[in-house]
Amino acid sequence: MVQTLYNEKKMSPADVAGLIQSGETCCTDLAAAIPTAIIAELAKRAESGDVKDIRLDTSLDIGQFSCFTEEVLKAITPVTWFSGKELAKEVNRAQADVLPCYYRDMPQLHRDYAAPDVFFATVSPMDKHGYFQTGTSASYSDVTLRNAKKIYLEVNPNMPRALTAPMIHISKVDALCENDAPLPILPQVKIDPISEKIGNLMAEEVPNGATIQMGIGSVPEAFGMALLNKRDIGIHTELMTDSMVEMIEKGVVTNEMKPIHRGQTVATLAFGSQRVYDYMDDNPAFVMLPVDYVNDPAVIAQHPNFISVNAALEVDFYGQVCAESIGTIHVSGSGGQADYVRGATQSKGGKSFIAFPSTTKNDTISKIKPTLTPGSIVTTHKNDVDYIVTEYGIAKLRGATLSERTKALIGIAHPKFRDELIFEAKKQNIII
Repeated sequence: MVQTLYNEKKMSPADVAGLIQSGETCCTDLAAAIPTAIIAELAKRAESGDVKDIRLDTSLDIGQFSCFTEEVLKAITPVTWFSGKELAKEVNRAQADVLPCYYRDMPQLHRDYAAPDVFFATVSPMDKHGYFQTGTSASYSDVTLRNAKKIYLEVNPNMPRALTAPMIHISKVDALCENDAPLPILPQVKIDPISEKIGNLMAEEVPNGATIQMGIGSVPEAFGMALLNKRDIGIHTELMTDSMVEMIEKGVVTNEMKPIHRGQTVATLAFGSQRVYDYMDDNPAFVMLPVDYVNDPAVIAQHPNFISVNAALEVDFYGQVCAESIGTIHVSGSGGQADYVRGATQSKGGKSFIAFPSTTKNDTISKIKPTLTPGSIVTTHKNDVDYIVTEYGIAKLRGATLSERTKALIGIAHPKFRDELIFEAKKQNIII
C-alpha cells in the first residue's frame, strides 16, 4: 500500500520543481536538509522565465544557492532567516531579504506570519510504515509540515534517521523525487594556537557534570577538545558538531547528570562531517527536538552548571555583543545566542561565554571597541551578557558597573590597543 503511493508520487526533480507556481511562497528546511536537486531545477525554470514572483524562505544555506544567477534572482527572492555565506552575499547586493528573528521563534513565525504554499526538504528514505524523517533538522519542520498547502520531498539515502525528528507519512506528500547525493559537510576545522588558548581558559571554568552548548568554529572545537579530561558532561545544544561526537566517543559525555533527557544528547540541528551524520543515524541516545523547546531559556535553565559558548564579531564597553553584522554589512542572524546566554545565566552555577580572538585583519583591528561600529546589530544585550573571553583572559561583566566592565574588557584586549582603549574610555568619562 505505502509503496504503491510512493511509486505514484515519485517523479524527477525537474517535474517536482515544475509543480511550483508563480507567486507562491516556498519554504525549505535548513542546512543539510535543503533539497539541492529541487532547488537547482527551480533555478533553471526561473532562469528560462518559466516562473516568477517566488518568495523562498530558508535558513543556514550551505552552498545550495550557488546556482542562483542574476536572472534567477529576478524571479525568486530568497528570504533568509539565518544566513550562510551565499545568501549573506546576496543580501548585501539587495538581491535577497532578511527576516530578523531569534532561532527559537522560527516555528511560531512560520505558523503565524509566513505559512508557506510549498514546503520542501531533503528526507531519509521511507520506512516500511510509510514514514520519512527530516533527519538533520527538527527546528521548525513540524510546524511547516502542518501548515504548508503542498509538501514536496527529496529522498536521499544519505540522510540519517534521527529517531525523534519530525516524520512525514507518504499519504501527506504531494510529490517526491530521489537524489542519491552526499550531504553537505563542513571542512575540518584547524585549531590554531589562539583558539586553543581561549578553549583552555573556558574549559577551566567547567565543572564535572556540567551541561554544554556550543557552535561551529575553531574556538568551540578547541573548547570541546579541552574538555576531554572532564567527566559526566551533558549536551543540550541547538547544533550537534564533530567535537561533541568526539567527546561522546571518548566517554566524556554521559548525560547522566542532566535533570531532563537523562542519558540522551539533545539538539535541534546537526551539521558537520560524515562522522556527525553516522553518529546520529538510528541512535536512541540522540534526541532531535523542535527549536522552540530546545532553545527555550526556561528549559536550558533547568540544567545546573549549564555552560554556553558563543561567538562575536565585536563587543563594546557596555558589553553589547554584535555577532551578525559588520556595521551595516549583513553576515548571519541572531540565531540562538541570546537564548543560551539567558538560559545559562539563569541556571544554578551556569555561565555564558562569548569568546573570540582579540583582533582581526592580522592584528590591525580590535574586536573590543569603545562603541560598536555604526550600524552594527546588537545580538546580545548589555543586560544579558555574562563573560567575555579572548586569548588574554576572561572578563566577568554580569553584575559589573560600566566602569568595571570597561576596565575588565581593556584587560583582555590585545596589548597594542589597550592604551588607545583607555584613552577613549577617559574621553567618554566612563572610567572612574
